[in-house]
Amino acid sequence: MTAQSVIFHVDVNSAFLSWEAIYRRNAGMTDMDLRTIPSAVGGDSEKRHGIILAKSIPAKRFGVQTGEPVIKALEKCPELVLVSPHYPYYEECSGKLMRLLSEYSSLVVPLSIDEAFLDMSESVALFGDPMEIARKIRERVRDEFGFTVNIGISSNKFLAKMASDFKKPDLCHSLFPEEIPAKLWPLPIRDLYGAGRATQTRLSTLGLKTIGDVAATDREILKAHLGKSHGEMIWKHANGIDPEPLVLEDGPLKGYGNSITLSMDITDTDIARQVLLSLSETVGARLRAANVTCEQVTVELKDAEFVRRTHQCPLLSATNSTDIIYRTACKLLSEFWHNEPIRLLGIRTGRISEESFSQMNLFDFDVQKSAKLEKLDRAIDSIRSRFGNDAVKRASFLSPDTPRDPGGRDRRSKLFGHTED
Repeated sequence: MTAQSVIFHVDVNSAFLSWEAIYRRNAGMTDMDLRTIPSAVGGDSEKRHGIILAKSIPAKRFGVQTGEPVIKALEKCPELVLVSPHYPYYEECSGKLMRLLSEYSSLVVPLSIDEAFLDMSESVALFGDPMEIARKIRERVRDEFGFTVNIGISSNKFLAKMASDFKKPDLCHSLFPEEIPAKLWPLPIRDLYGAGRATQTRLSTLGLKTIGDVAATDREILKAHLGKSHGEMIWKHANGIDPEPLVLEDGPLKGYGNSITLSMDITDTDIARQVLLSLSETVGARLRAANVTCEQVTVELKDAEFVRRTHQCPLLSATNSTDIIYRTACKLLSEFWHNEPIRLLGIRTGRISEESFSQMNLFDFDVQKSAKLEKLDRAIDSIRSRFGNDAVKRASFLSPDTPRDPGGRDRRSKLFGHTED
């Protein structure tokens, strides 16, 4: 990112709860605003199962946390009002927000259904002061749609996202590099994006308490305790460094992927690999169906605190082999996951080629094996297309307790929530 870059991070305050409150009010379901009482979206109050997807500020005062089991939330707040989500309406609200944001920037990159980055580097010349633009966007969202957003402003994505997490709701904050010592470094490590509970525990054993402590620590020490990739990322984030430019990662024919939100957190490596295998089958089948190959694999995860992280690497040779995608994904996961609870897992492929041949790499000794695996994969694809996904199953998916997704998914599995292409 250049010194002239201006990046906004727009984040809907308590998105599902706010949108659900508006939905129920507009539908005449209640005269009471869920945002003003102890309430939450998700789970089942009668059966006392499921997790909390979003909570109101009054519910937060009772200690109710997003992602925790409903039964624990009800123990903290017996009068908690639980409502079921209406996802189609949430998508409608998200679409309205993204269209409004596109009026201010030609590059809007959604991070999830309720947050997005905007590259405002060119827009400031047209609209003026960044903080003033952010204020106008924030007020328009509140006045036109009825919900509120926080907007973080900085010169890179990471700092903008950190800024949007400052005091809420319905506020704008800046966090430019020169503001890091005063605004970022005094914060506790738990506020550092990408530092989950396991990371916090490891850092606390080193005597580190604040983000500033982490920033001042030798990065080699962090890499030794957190792993090379994760340690490097944590050090860069603590110092406000984010070298990745803001770009649209996916588009038509630019990437194929699949992710899945799990109905319960997983910490077991074997189960995580089973999920990756299932996702690899889906992604590989889509690549082969489109007659394309990939040269890059990315694994993404979202932990129990809804912190999203990704790790990627290039491949020696272009492929659409399920086995190669799976082995690469397992390698990536082992490099940046330390068995903290996972809520979402995903695989994305990039650097897509429509060529009917793949260029051999002198250092890739599995070229012949890859060709054989591709023939096997295509044979399996053909059988499944004719007789259904369950016509051919991997041995590792034979157990009724094994979770799996299309191309091997057991729809009765309690582990799987919903998949996202």
